[in-house]
Amino acid sequence: MLAALTIIVLMANTVRAFAEASELEILGWVENAHLPALGMELKAKLDSGAETSSLDARIIKKFRKNGRRWVRFAVTDRETGEEFVLVRERTRTIGVVQHDGSRQNRPVVTMNVCIAGQVLETEVSLIDRSAFIYPLLLGRSTLESFALIDPGSTFLGKSDCNSSQENPEPPGE
Repeated sequence: MLAALTIIVLMANTVRAFAEASELEILGWVENAHLPALGMELKAKLDSGAETSSLDARIIKKFRKNGRRWVRFAVTDRETGEEFVLVRERTRTIGVVQHDGSRQNRPVVTMNVCIAGQVLETEVSLIDRSAFIYPLLLGRSTLESFALIDPGSTFLGKSDCNSSQENPEPPGE
């Protein structure tokens, strides 16, 4: 009797997991993404091995205003060379261990990222990614409730994205 009950529970869990997985979008390991606040399209690497997403940013300056932590940074459109300066509230700072064992501290901000027609509010760490092919890396914390990654494919998602508003700059900036 216990064995039959165990089998029923396992089958129910398998059916539930399959139903949840079937609701997820299947995306390639590289997709087009949009930063709605900038009207900018960029290539994103989808990486389930990375917890946090990261964005190619330069001239990263942390500051405090009215008791809150902020960061000013520049994002460059690699297609046009146009540079955008953004100011966002810093949500936290993370320590990232590099492949060579070195450790980096990175500011993290919340931004809207549109991928496969879905606008996702996500945390991104800011770091100079100019040495990498893809200016945006989307980690598993961004993708876990939305997508599965097909590591053998690229550009599976639809690329239409609508504009949306981002967090405002701090007063007086």
